[in-house]
Amino acid sequence: MHLLNTLYVTTADTYLRLDNDTLRVEVDQETRLRVPLHHLAAVVCFGHISLSTPLMHRLAQDGIALVLLDTNGRFKARLEGPVSGNVLLRQAQFQRVADAAFTLDTARACVAGKIKNTRQVLQRGAREAKLPEEALRLARVADDLAASLRALPAAADLDVLRGVEGEAARQYFGGLNLLVRGDARADFQMDGRTRRPPRDRFNALLSFLYSMLMNDCRSAIEAVGLDPQVGFLHALRPGRAALALDLMEEFRPWADRLALTLINRSQLDAADFSLREGGSVMLEPDARKMVVVAYQERKQEEINHPLLAQAVPLGLMPLVQARLLARAVRDDAAPYVPFVPK
Repeated sequence: MHLLNTLYVTTADTYLRLDNDTLRVEVDQETRLRVPLHHLAAVVCFGHISLSTPLMHRLAQDGIALVLLDTNGRFKARLEGPVSGNVLLRQAQFQRVADAAFTLDTARACVAGKIKNTRQVLQRGAREAKLPEEALRLARVADDLAASLRALPAAADLDVLRGVEGEAARQYFGGLNLLVRGDARADFQMDGRTRRPPRDRFNALLSFLYSMLMNDCRSAIEAVGLDPQVGFLHALRPGRAALALDLMEEFRPWADRLALTLINRSQLDAADFSLREGGSVMLEPDARKMVVVAYQERKQEEINHPLLAQAVPLGLMPLVQARLLARAVRDDAAPYVPFVPK
């Protein structure tokens, strides 16, 4: 496996064109960047970005995904060439979704992975807390999440399971404020998770990171030949990449930790966000670029995978897990095991 790059284009009114075997990035008719196409896995455009038709044709031909997001990072469209996934794998996936027991077990694994990883975030915060009372509060929330984990085996259907996941998420986000350090707390506090639109700076940052993570998870699902629209935990809805959302759950805490790093190291401050009409908050253009760079750098970091017993770049983890998910779909003896670092 190798980690190909994703090109994130955030500068408004940028024009992308095909230049032989490279993608050329132009701003105000000046060339700012050339990227060889064979280095790319995807091109993600935020906001008002224009592309030439020859470039779109070539991206589709080469299997390079083109993703269009609005300025807030909300998904708008995705261009892809012919589907090359294994039709037998997709057929097995559709059959598995009709199997209530398999669906519930796989959904339970996704929720367990998410809760275990969010609990690690809080436990680490408790160890690093400077005030004993805050360490105690974080430890208490971590204990509540442990109780949620113990409740998962008894969840008899998807509705109950989703209820356990929702309550665990509410508790987790309530504790996340305590992980913001020092003076940054005045500017980065959230009153629960708000998404459409985000109502505070912390939520705006999380939404932006989640949009990039979602693209990586969907690309991983498609790369192994699964259908991203047909999931187990998330309900099927037209236009919703339910399986990509399933896979994404265990990786959300990774994005949360990156958000906390950017805030606590003062790489972002209040001036990097703007309040829009209607109460929405969004990252300023220069701040978006900085977050994209930090996200790409974090993907290069290696971490040991418990099942593979080897170091793997974080950016490849969605692909590794997508392959394990495909194995679970094919093989009754190989249930899905989420990624939980030691």
